[in-house]
Amino acid sequence: MAENPNANVVTETKVSMVTQMYKSEDWWAIWLGALIIIFAWMAATAASPDVDSMYQYQEIMEQEQEMAGFRTIAYTEAESAYNSVRARSEDGLLKTVHGFLATPARWSSNPLDSIFRTEQAAAEIRAANADRLEQARERLEDARARAQAAEDLARAENFQNTQLNAEARLLLGEWRSARDSFSSARSAANTQSFNRIPGLLALMVITALIFAIGGKFMGLNLKEFFIGFPIVFGLAVLSYVIANQTTVRAYGFSYVLWGIVLGMLISNTVGTPKFLKTAAQTEYFIKTGLVLLGASVMFGLILMIGPAGIFVTWVVTPIVLIGTYWFGQKVIKVPSKQLNITVSSDMSVSGVSAAIAAAAASRAKKEELTLAIGMSMVFVVVMIFAIPAFANWVGMHPVWAGAWIGGTVDNTGSVVAAGELIGPEAMYVAATIKMIQNVMIGVMAFGVAAYWCLKVEPDRACAAGAAPVKFTAAGALYEIWYRFPKFILGFIFASILISVLAETAGEAWSYAMINNGILAWANGFRGWFFAIAFVSIGLSINYRELKEPLRGGKPLILYVCGQGFNLILTALVAYIMFMVIFRDITDRLMAMGL
Repeated sequence: MAENPNANVVTETKVSMVTQMYKSEDWWAIWLGALIIIFAWMAATAASPDVDSMYQYQEIMEQEQEMAGFRTIAYTEAESAYNSVRARSEDGLLKTVHGFLATPARWSSNPLDSIFRTEQAAAEIRAANADRLEQARERLEDARARAQAAEDLARAENFQNTQLNAEARLLLGEWRSARDSFSSARSAANTQSFNRIPGLLALMVITALIFAIGGKFMGLNLKEFFIGFPIVFGLAVLSYVIANQTTVRAYGFSYVLWGIVLGMLISNTVGTPKFLKTAAQTEYFIKTGLVLLGASVMFGLILMIGPAGIFVTWVVTPIVLIGTYWFGQKVIKVPSKQLNITVSSDMSVSGVSAAIAAAAASRAKKEELTLAIGMSMVFVVVMIFAIPAFANWVGMHPVWAGAWIGGTVDNTGSVVAAGELIGPEAMYVAATIKMIQNVMIGVMAFGVAAYWCLKVEPDRACAAGAAPVKFTAAGALYEIWYRFPKFILGFIFASILISVLAETAGEAWSYAMINNGILAWANGFRGWFFAIAFVSIGLSINYRELKEPLRGGKPLILYVCGQGFNLILTALVAYIMFMVIFRDITDRLMAMGL
């Protein structure tokens, strides 16, 4: 009996799927992100903050709000006590590791002040702020007395006198402002010495071991990884140090910029040695960070952005892809269809990942894939800084700008970097939009494979496996699954898990145990993973090696024209979706205070 080739493909597919789950960086991003969230959950539970007291404070706030209709003294003090109940503030593992995750502090003249402060320096700061503290205390006492008197008058009238209520609100606002000033002065007057160097070294070791777990199964050279990782981590620390200089911080030059710049200084001067390239696992770092980002993005937020985000990505992206491919074939006549579709996919869908998927689906040559990726690397660095700069210059709404970035900037890591340069709202929206767009990678790869099999090269072997089998439904489904960026599953699962936990446990528990417990680790590790990823981006960019792509003639014209079309169309559609049709979504996103 003749052997059924399709049966071979099915068997090979099952083996391949199992293998991917412990050998691909997408899956290891999921496993490592889940591991951090699980341990954070256990550490938060062990911390056992006094959540029961929060319900008492909550009851006081509700009673005062119902009675007065504004934040009284009792309301404000109960709110302050409520906010002080945090799992990360309790002694234990959660607090210890959270301390390791702290970034370098602000400084003005001596960069060492960001990671080390002697007791003598701390004593000088305390002495310099002693008078300020006393003055702030006197202002606070005076402001409280006046606010209490005004509130008592309003309360005597059962808060029915509009004029007395207005006077009470005004003086209560002044009292809260005085409380903030006193808190700041007290913090300065109680300045302590610190040494973050041991904590940073511990964090470096922990982070290296975390990624080495997956690296072992992925086939990384762990010797080279462990040699190079301290350099990558050290550059990430330095990027935070530079970004936290008072003047630099005032101008908004964040660690994102300095991480990439520091990496590029090495790659474009002495060059990035092999051991450092092994340690600079950009996609691995950023994907793990994005899985952790999912824990911070409530699933309701994804669903909220969903309708507008789907239109921005799933409608605009195919239009740009097909339009750019048509332009390359009919107008500038790119000699290779494989090169055309690889460049068009890279530029319109999701950068390097999409280029690799399209090249595999169309069986492009290695040089064609390198050319597409090379141009992407050149332009993505420009776009990381140019788009946020333009958005800030013209006063673009953060949500609109985030949607624009998410739909246009190549690769997820660069999207996060660009969004962060605008603000948290832009970063969250950009990352979510890019997640939605990343789903298109699998669909795009399937479409390219189907088009090549049916139209361009109908006689080629088109199954997902290596066996010479004609294009089949099973092969089509596997093609989609094979190209689908699996780490998105981790992002979505983390979002659903934390969202369900927050919804079922209640507001008080969520604040103490999730916002200030689980997320203390998730957000802390995410920030450092992003930092080392941005350094890795810089280490991977060598403009000397990209001279040829920049002189690429027709492919370069194709990329520039396609990206220009993408930028204009995405900006227009993002504006219509987020600023006109779904303006309520934008307002809710801003009100959430991401």
